[in-house]
Amino acid sequence: MIKKRVLIILFFVLLGNTASVMAQTEPEDIALAADEYQDSFYESLKQKGIENYDKAIVSLEKCIKLKPNDAVAYFELGKNYLALKEYRNAQDAFEKATQLDPKNKWYWLGIYDVSFETKNFPLAIETIQKIIVFDEEYKDDLISIYMITNQFDKALVAINEMDEKFGKSSEREVYKNQILSQGKYQSVGIDNLIDQIKKNPKEESNYVNLIFLYSKSDQTDKALEVAKQLAKEIPASEWAQVSLFKVYLDANQADKAIKSMNVILSSSKIDSKIKHRTLNEFLIYVNKNPQYAPDLEKAITYFDTDKEVDVAKEIGKFYHSKNQFENAIKYYEKDLKANSDTDRETNLLLLEAYTQAKQFEPLTKRAMYMIEVYPSQPQFYYYAGLGNNQLKQFKNAKTVLEMGLDYVVDDKKLEANFNIQLGEAYDGLGDAKKKEEYFLKANEIIKKKK
Repeated sequence: MIKKRVLIILFFVLLGNTASVMAQTEPEDIALAADEYQDSFYESLKQKGIENYDKAIVSLEKCIKLKPNDAVAYFELGKNYLALKEYRNAQDAFEKATQLDPKNKWYWLGIYDVSFETKNFPLAIETIQKIIVFDEEYKDDLISIYMITNQFDKALVAINEMDEKFGKSSEREVYKNQILSQGKYQSVGIDNLIDQIKKNPKEESNYVNLIFLYSKSDQTDKALEVAKQLAKEIPASEWAQVSLFKVYLDANQADKAIKSMNVILSSSKIDSKIKHRTLNEFLIYVNKNPQYAPDLEKAITYFDTDKEVDVAKEIGKFYHSKNQFENAIKYYEKDLKANSDTDRETNLLLLEAYTQAKQFEPLTKRAMYMIEVYPSQPQFYYYAGLGNNQLKQFKNAKTVLEMGLDYVVDDKKLEANFNIQLGEAYDGLGDAKKKEEYFLKANEIIKKKK
C-alpha cells in the first residue's frame, strides 16, 4: 500500500517584527511579512484548523494579492482546495508553488497528493520522479504506483535498486514475489537472483527465492544445485539441509541424512516439491536398507495434512511395484486410516496386495465392506468371492460371485475371472457339472479376447 506522508507543519514565530527563515524550509516555516499579509496568512491557518476551508482560501487570496510571488501562500491555497476536493484548483495552486520554488519537495508532494487522490497515475509517476531527486526513499512510492499500473518491469528494476542501496524491506519482498510468480518474469528473476548471489553470497533470501523459482518451474535439479551452494555459504540454513541430506545419503551416513531430512520435512519455509523429492530419495534408500523403515514411517507423519499428494498411498504403490506386498499393505492401510477408508483406488490396490500376499481373511472382510459402499462395482464382488473360495466358504463365494457377475460390463478379463472363481466355488460344493460349465465359459472368453 502506498505510504502517504504526513506533512509536519512547524512554525518559528519570533516576538516583534523579525523572523528567521532557513534554506529549504518546510512550507509553513514562514517569515513574518507586512502586518496585513501576516494577519491574512494567520487567519487562513486559523480557519483551516477549524476546517473552514472556504474562508481560509479567501484569506490566502488576499496574501497572494499582497505578494504575488509567494510560493508558501500558493502551497497553502493548494492544501485548502485539496481538503475541499477541488482537485483542479488544488493542482493549479501546487504547480504555481513549484514554479516559484522548484527545489522545495513539499510543493511537489502537494501535486503528488492530488494525483494520487484522483488516480492520475501518469502524473503521480512524473511527480514522484522529481521528488526522488530530493529524497530517494520516495522511490518506494514509485514502486507502489508501478505495481498498481502493472508496470512490473520498471517495478522490478526499482525494487532491485532500492534493495541494493537501502537493504530489503518486507513490502518490496511482497511486490517482488508477486512479479516473479508470473511465468513471464521468472527468467528475468532468475538472472537477477544469480547476479545478487554473486554480489552478496551471504544473503540467504536470494538463494531461497532462486530455489523457489526453479522449483515452481519444475527445475528441481537446479534448485538442488542452489541449495548445495547455500549449504557451502550458510551451513546453518534450513534450506542448506536439502543439499546436505543428499550428500549424507550418497555417503551412506544414514544418521546425518535422517537428521537433515527431518529438518527439511518440518520446515515451514521449504517448498512441498522439495519435501516430496526428499522423501522419495529416502524411500529408495530404505528399500535397500530396511533397518531404517521406522524412520520412514516417522517421516510420513509430516505429510498427514498434505492435500496435494497421498504420501502413504504413493509409498504403498512403490512397494507394490517391487512385489513387496506386505509393505504395500501396511502403507495402503495407513492411508485409508488417515484419509477416507472408502477411497476406491486405494481399496482396489489393497485388495490386490492382500491377494498376492495370500492374506485372505482381511481380503474377504475388506471386499465385503466395500460391496456395501459400492454395490454396483463388480471388482469388489470378485475379490470377495476369491477370498471366500480360499477360506473354503464356497457357498458364500458362489452367492457373492453370482451377484457381482451381473455388474460386469465390457471387461472380458474380469468376466473370465468371475467364471473361474464360480467354477472353483462349485468345485468346492461338489458340483462337477457346474464347475466344468463355468471353466468352459472362462476359456471361451479368454479365446475371444485373444
